[in-house]
Amino acid sequence: MLRQSVAANRASQAPNVNSAAAVAKRREKKKEFEAVSALERASAQYLERINSLAGDFDVMADGGEVFGQVLEQWPKMFQILGLFLQSREAEENSEHPASRELARDLLVRIPIDDLQEMHSTETEST
Repeated sequence: MLRQSVAANRASQAPNVNSAAAVAKRREKKKEFEAVSALERASAQYLERINSLAGDFDVMADGGEVFGQVLEQWPKMFQILGLFLQSREAEENSEHPASRELARDLLVRIPIDDLQEMHSTETEST
């Protein structure tokens, strides 16, 4: 009978060893899961920051386009100023009112067809 009691004790100790290993493995898996969850949360926050930066870059790109359009207008502005100065000099040097009117017409003439064409191509591209 002694043998039976020893065998019974061994059988009762075996599940404890297996359950301790299972508990240790479970703890390890739980830590691994928590680490993966933390990585997932950090990735989501990183994605939000990157999307926010992308929005900021879009705003800066739009501002750059506007800046380029303004810079594009400066040569035209200098050309208009040059025409104004020429007409002013012509007025001072000329005694004929007809030539004054001609210079003024040249200064205020606006190519409406070109402007409408530019506007229609801009609205089509957007």
